[in-house]
Amino acid sequence: MKDYEINDETLAIMPTDIWESVVVEDDCNYEVKMKPLEIVDYSCKYFGSSYAGRKSGSREILNSGYKLPIMVEDTNNLIFFPTTSPLDDDCSWISLKNVKSYRKLTNTKTEVEFKNGKVLTVDISYNSFNNQVMRASRLESIIRNRKEKAN
Repeated sequence: MKDYEINDETLAIMPTDIWESVVVEDDCNYEVKMKPLEIVDYSCKYFGSSYAGRKSGSREILNSGYKLPIMVEDTNNLIFFPTTSPLDDDCSWISLKNVKSYRKLTNTKTEVEFKNGKVLTVDISYNSFNNQVMRASRLESIIRNRKEKAN
């Protein structure tokens, strides 16, 4: 598969080698000939923005600049967060709304259980993963509150 748009069923986007990713969905996995960050950027553009624009918005909202969560699409709250710097070849992206729970496996690995029961092991410490979940949750909460005020 060459192009892929992130959707409600997207659980994670994980790198396989320098030019490919595995997209994990509810009921299947896809090999995509794009880097994870390219999939995020392509999906942001598909929904009317860009990774740079969404990143700039996240930076402004969270008053932070490192490993920012991204609102890929806002009507369905498709927020994804990176496990490392998005520029790193080993960066995975995780869907906030699909995470059910997570636990420490080792000092550098965290096990993530998604709402559909799928379990993935990601190369990120528990504390870093927890921090990313909190930042993504804060982004979601602030945007939701702003939308409610606007209505």
